[in-house]
Amino acid sequence: QVQLVESGGGLVQAGASLRLSCAASTRTDSRYTMGWFRQAPGKEREFVAAISRIGGSTHYTDSVKGRFTISRDNAKNTVYLQMNSLKPEDTAVYFCAATEGYIRITYSSAYVYWGQGTQVTVSS
Repeated sequence: QVQLVESGGGLVQAGASLRLSCAASTRTDSRYTMGWFRQAPGKEREFVAAISRIGGSTHYTDSVKGRFTISRDNAKNTVYLQMNSLKPEDTAVYFCAATEGYIRITYSSAYVYWGQGTQVTVSS
């Protein structure tokens, strides 16, 4: 069982930056790919980014490429999502999730463990 706790969300203006953190209750580097998803009001949860167990591979949805960076500090059991040049359309609840393997990583159904989410609001 892995418990995930997100933090770092907030209200910012367009163009600003935020760094989200996801702290895991146990070591994740030996088994889990970590992902970030987001869900805006009235919309389905969508994939944002994922990072492989050791951190050698990353994948992003097209709308955040070049602006967001996912990373992990396995010594701290923590995954980060650095978000730069934020846009109003980035407004959503951001969720951290964990899955074994590195397949179907863009599908929320592939992830076993989920955090509670952290709200990110970007004003124009």
